[in-house]
Amino acid sequence: MFDLSGRVALVTGASQGIGEAIARQLAAQGATVVCAARTEAKLVAVVASILEGGGKADHVVMDLASPDSVRAAVAATLERHGALHILVNNAGITRDKLLIQMKEEDFDAVLGTNLKGAWVAIQAATKPMMKQRWGRIVNIVSVVGQMGNAGQSNYVAAKAGLIGLTKSVARELASRNVTANAVAPGYIETDMTAGLSGDAKAAFTQQIPLGRLGTPGDIAAAVGFLASEEAGYISGQTLSVNGGMLMP
Repeated sequence: MFDLSGRVALVTGASQGIGEAIARQLAAQGATVVCAARTEAKLVAVVASILEGGGKADHVVMDLASPDSVRAAVAATLERHGALHILVNNAGITRDKLLIQMKEEDFDAVLGTNLKGAWVAIQAATKPMMKQRWGRIVNIVSVVGQMGNAGQSNYVAAKAGLIGLTKSVARELASRNVTANAVAPGYIETDMTAGLSGDAKAAFTQQIPLGRLGTPGDIAAAVGFLASEEAGYISGQTLSVNGGMLMP
């Protein structure tokens, strides 16, 4: 069930956190996973760990802010592995500031990386997926892209835009058996949340009916399902993985 043997997946932002968990999940399901991010040393460590565990993995250095770098990563995946079946757009940046204080370059940087970068990756992956008549595109968005958040107008705009992009891609590629879906994490245990005080974590947790922060594994499990054959009749959807915090 949810077997991905023979599939090739490209995961952006796979050097740590949610991206690393997704890479490990897809490898555990049998896929050959190409891990992409900016920091090669971290990628090498993740790939080595997956290989030691019996999985299949490779890495490519990629900067989502550079369209040429993104296209080169997709081309390298195709050259090395002969196919690209699954694309997971997970990489992203933040430049948080209140609207009145935000610099235009910070708005542009976040939109350019989180939204345009994902668009470039999807466009590059579309041709091989259409040709093989099978593909899975999964975009990692955010609960704040569904509900808004003070101090993150750029990030929220990018994630909300990515939800809309997901729906358009789903409609365009459906005839070729390529699905596109989004996963919207809520508050997740990461390096950033690990530094929060106990009171801050308690305040976040009070907003979550299930009574805990999510884990990168919670997000990875959702991606593993959407990437599978069993999810072949699901497209254009946003799967909220937030412990019940937001019920759209």
